[in-house]
Amino acid sequence: MANIVCFGEIMGRLCPPGYKKVLQTTSFDVTFAGGEANVAVSLANYGLDATYVTKVPNNDLGKLVKRILKSYDVNVNQILTGGDRLGMYYVEKGASQRPSKVIYDRKYSAISMADPSEFNWDHILEGADWFHTTGITPALSDTCIEITRDALQACRKKGITVSCDLNYRKNLWDCDKAKAVMSDLMQYVDVCIGNEEDAEKVLGISASETDVTAGALNKAGYTEVAQAITEQYGCKTVAITLRESYSASVNGWSALLYTGGKSYFSKKYDIQLVDRVGGGDSFVGGLLYALLERTEPQDQVDFAVAASCLKHTIEGDFNQVTIQEVETLMNGDGSGRVQR
Repeated sequence: MANIVCFGEIMGRLCPPGYKKVLQTTSFDVTFAGGEANVAVSLANYGLDATYVTKVPNNDLGKLVKRILKSYDVNVNQILTGGDRLGMYYVEKGASQRPSKVIYDRKYSAISMADPSEFNWDHILEGADWFHTTGITPALSDTCIEITRDALQACRKKGITVSCDLNYRKNLWDCDKAKAVMSDLMQYVDVCIGNEEDAEKVLGISASETDVTAGALNKAGYTEVAQAITEQYGCKTVAITLRESYSASVNGWSALLYTGGKSYFSKKYDIQLVDRVGGGDSFVGGLLYALLERTEPQDQVDFAVAASCLKHTIEGDFNQVTIQEVETLMNGDGSGRVQR
C-alpha cells in the first residue's frame, strides 16, 4: 500500500450557519481544514496510508487538530508542536449571484513561523512513496519557502514522486513573487495540478479563447497549457480542473489529465453547490488515489472529477465519500434517489 506524505498548514474554519454573511451572524460553525490536510483525509478515506506534516501550537487547539485528523485515519506522528497560534479563516458561503468569500486570520501561525531546522526530512520521508504540497505553503512566509524546497530536494534524492497543486492565493502573495518562487520549485514536481487561472497567475501560461468569468472554456487551449507546463518544467503529468461558474450555486465541473503526450477530458457535471470550499482539494485527493491505484488515464480523471463532484455536496472541506459512491456516479447514476 502506498504511503503519501502531505505537507502544509491546517487552520480552524469558522463559517456562519447556513448562508448568512459574516456581518449578520452571531455564531460560527467550527471545523478544521487546509489544502494538504484535505488531500490527506481523502487519501486515508480511500484506504491509503496518509501522513500529514505541519506545525501546530502546543495547546488545546493543536491537540484537537491531531485528534480530528486521527479520527479520519490520517497519521499525525510527524506533526510538530510549538509556536503561538493556529491560523483561522472565515468562510461566507455564497448563493446565486453572491459569491462565496474567505477572510484569512493566519498571520504568525505556528507553521508560518517555523524554522527549517525543525524538519528532519530524511526521517519524515522514510518509507514514503509520494509527497504532496501546494503553492499555498510557500506563500505563507520566506521560511516556508525554504522548508518546502528542503522537502522537495529530499524527495528528489530519495526518488519520491512529488505532486503540487499550484493553488494561487492573491491574499497571500502577488503574481510576481508567486512566479519567482514556484518556477524554481517546479523543477522538483512530477505531477502538477491547477485550475483555470493558476497556470496563468503562477507560471505565466494562459489558455487561449477562455473567459473564466463568462464560463467559457476552450479545451484545445488547456491542452496547450498542459503541454507548455510539461515542456518547460519536465512534469510527467499535468491535471487542470475546469470550473464553469454559472453562479455561486451552480457550477459546471470537469477536468483535463495530460500524460504520455495525450489529453484526457472527463465527463462534465453541473453541480448544485452545498459547499464550494475544498472542492479542488477533493479532486487532488481523488486524482492521487487514482494515479496510484487505477491504470487507465481516462478512468483516473473520471474518478477524480466524480469524487470532487460529490464533495461539492458535502458541508466542510473534507471529502467523506466512499470509493463505491464515486464509482456509482462514474457509472452514470447521478439521480440522487434515496438509497434504501
